[in-house]
Amino acid sequence: MPAIIGPVQIVNVSGGVVQFGDAAFISPKNSTKSFTGSGSFNTGGIIVTNNGLSSTGTLDANLIDQPISGNN
Repeated sequence: MPAIIGPVQIVNVSGGVVQFGDAAFISPKNSTKSFTGSGSFNTGGIIVTNNGLSSTGTLDANLIDQPISGNN
């Protein structure tokens, strides 16, 4: 359902889509895969991570994890 909105200020969009109102299709689409070790995505002021011996298995038996080509 269409709506009337007031002034909009978008400061930053990085790798995304901004939508206002109705939409049948939204593009672009993106799919990524990352392999990271233990404690790699920690955020905060003070972080103490004791991992010892750590390894990350990157063997991927799936050829297609999330198909995005047919989702238009």
